[in-house]
Amino acid sequence: MAWYNVVIDTGHALGALAAMLPTLLVRRFELADATGHMWTFVACGVAVMFATIPYALLRPAVECVDPLPPRTRAAAVDPNTRGIVRRLMVLFGLDSIGGGFLSSALVAYWFFQRYGTSEVQLAWLFFAARVLNVLSHFAAAWIARRIGLLNTMVFTHLPSSVFLMLAPLAPSASIAAALFLAREALVEMDVPTRQSYVMAVVPPSSRTYASGMTNVTRNAGWAVGPLVGGVAMQHLALAAPLLIGGTLKILYDLALYRSFRHLRPPEEQVALTTTSLQRGV
Repeated sequence: MAWYNVVIDTGHALGALAAMLPTLLVRRFELADATGHMWTFVACGVAVMFATIPYALLRPAVECVDPLPPRTRAAAVDPNTRGIVRRLMVLFGLDSIGGGFLSSALVAYWFFQRYGTSEVQLAWLFFAARVLNVLSHFAAAWIARRIGLLNTMVFTHLPSSVFLMLAPLAPSASIAAALFLAREALVEMDVPTRQSYVMAVVPPSSRTYASGMTNVTRNAGWAVGPLVGGVAMQHLALAAPLLIGGTLKILYDLALYRSFRHLRPPEEQVALTTTSLQRGV
């Protein structure tokens, strides 16, 4: 999961640099600002279209589970697994709503309005943020082997929200950017650990169900967050999305830990039992 997300955020880092394209197009070809942005969006759309090709090449064997008829596979999701997935859906929904308040677009707009940060400066800032995301995935895997998946999710994610909520208090763009980058160095550590945790606490035959249901919930939350965040930014305060989003994410971390601290993945249970036996000996 860490390597999977490393590849994704490497693409995000390169995409962040593409925020320079409008400025480069305007200067190089003497275009109007609106035209430079238009061609940048066209390039983005073409890139997304090409991204469908790898998905089209996937085969059912990628799931790596014993082939079962569709009805049998659906019936294999036992009530206990459904209960776990429902609780995760509620919590992940809360987290994704908070994440929607903190979308890259709203954060970039906040920097632009609060400090007058240019598009090129924002491109470098978000490039640095995504590079930190990439490195954090490796760190998450290393930490999770030592303190467990859930602890890594909560104990890294919680301080990242605090860093972001402190950013509106920064007297300068450089301090705000430093707080934002500190947040980005931690905030993505819960991504590979969360994905691994969901896959580990359900039977292999239920992994598609668990992944599908939790991701649908997360995407729904992401759809709601920016809408409400934009309204809050317009009618409450410019920094409202950062404060509200950070608060929701802190509530998610506390609720997740309280609800699932006793539910360990099988490999962690084995490791804990082995350590206890060794100490007993």
